[in-house]
Amino acid sequence: MASTGLQLVGIVLSVLGWVFGALVCAAPLWRVSAFVGGELVIAQVLWEGLWMNCLSQTTGQIQCKTYDSTLALPFSAQAARGITVLALLLCMFALMLAVAGAKCTHCMGATNPSSKTRVARLSGVLFLLAGLIYMVPISWTAYGIIRDFYDPNIAAPLKRELGPALYLGWGASVLLIVGGFLLQHGSSPPMSRVKPIISAPVKNNPTPAEVKQPEKSFV
Repeated sequence: MASTGLQLVGIVLSVLGWVFGALVCAAPLWRVSAFVGGELVIAQVLWEGLWMNCLSQTTGQIQCKTYDSTLALPFSAQAARGITVLALLLCMFALMLAVAGAKCTHCMGATNPSSKTRVARLSGVLFLLAGLIYMVPISWTAYGIIRDFYDPNIAAPLKRELGPALYLGWGASVLLIVGGFLLQHGSSPPMSRVKPIISAPVKNNPTPAEVKQPEKSFV
């Protein structure tokens, strides 16, 4: 029962990480305008994401626009798109395997538990791998923002700060990694206890001298 509980907790955490990862992928909050100037009143705030950018004004109006051309984007943005989508698709495939291999389901029948165990362990490894892959574009984007922020050659209006989507993306990666580990660990077969082999005492064969000869009786 403990292993079934670990499986369920691992699946729930992995699904939460997958949902949060999808929200981060779609949200235009990866980069936010940096307030590095001496102005106290900022009329506009620019939000940038993987698929669109949004302009927020002090009046409360928000205007969003998708990027006109994918090829016109920098290589880092294109790579972040591809890696993020790849990680989300990997999570989808891992979720299907987790449902099929969970001990509380009957998708593969109960006649072959070893196959369900292998499928569940594979889904845990895929979730863990997806979490590591998803962390790559998040950390890469954060590194580029911090590098440009402290670069004196870049003008102040072009500097950006870390958006809230990056923090949520790190949280999604952690959920996927922890969920995949729990799923893989809960699907591992229990270690069989090695029973000690008790050997029977070996009886020594009597020597010919120890064998008593029957006494002959003379009638």
